[in-house]
Amino acid sequence: LAHGAPAPEAAAPPNTLSAAEKAAGWRLLWDGKTTDGWRSAKSDGFPTQGWSIENGVLKTHENGGHESKAGGDIITEKRFANFELTVDFKLTPGANSGIKLFVQPGLAPISGAGATATVGSAIGIEFQILDDARHPDAKLGRDGNRTVGSLYDLIPAPGDKKVSPMGEWNLARVLSQGNHVEFWLNGVKTVEFERGSARFRELVAASKYRDISGFGEWKDGHILLQEHGNEVWFRNVKIRELSAR
Repeated sequence: LAHGAPAPEAAAPPNTLSAAEKAAGWRLLWDGKTTDGWRSAKSDGFPTQGWSIENGVLKTHENGGHESKAGGDIITEKRFANFELTVDFKLTPGANSGIKLFVQPGLAPISGAGATATVGSAIGIEFQILDDARHPDAKLGRDGNRTVGSLYDLIPAPGDKKVSPMGEWNLARVLSQGNHVEFWLNGVKTVEFERGSARFRELVAASKYRDISGFGEWKDGHILLQEHGNEVWFRNVKIRELSAR
């Protein structure tokens, strides 16, 4: 250290906040131990299958990749509009999951082609989590807009995005303020868009969400972690609420 320079603050252990984070308004959205603050997207309770909490990690279970057929998605009990969100996630080979924002659990799920479905993930805008090399979804959609770090089925993440090696943690960051939204993966911005803009509506019209009225333009909604029938790990789920732009 240079003479007189303060020692850097040690990194906070997983699922805790540093003094600097607390001072900046961050709080834990998941406490690392319990289901407090979270519930099923389908009911008021937490799923009784498909999820587990082990050693400070919130984990979805493998069931052959069937979307929402086990425990289903989990959502925050609270709704959010303006916020900064960070989530550590770790993939297993071939895995698929996602972080959704502005989730409206009362809407019927849809299939990969956009048809109404009896079983499926709750509706919201999605930060895609995927093993691009092994999962077929990476080659579906348009121009790679179903790959990791993408705005799922709308805007592709760049091909040179920074993805951690399999089995290592990745950091997802979402900034949502007014209609402006940014996705970041491992410190690099992958997507930026304005909800409700002409371009956003063009993208929705070309997507599987085309028949959902006002898709992505809701004033607030739940934050969701997706259960897609593959094992994916989450920890360090943190949020700080912001003022509208």
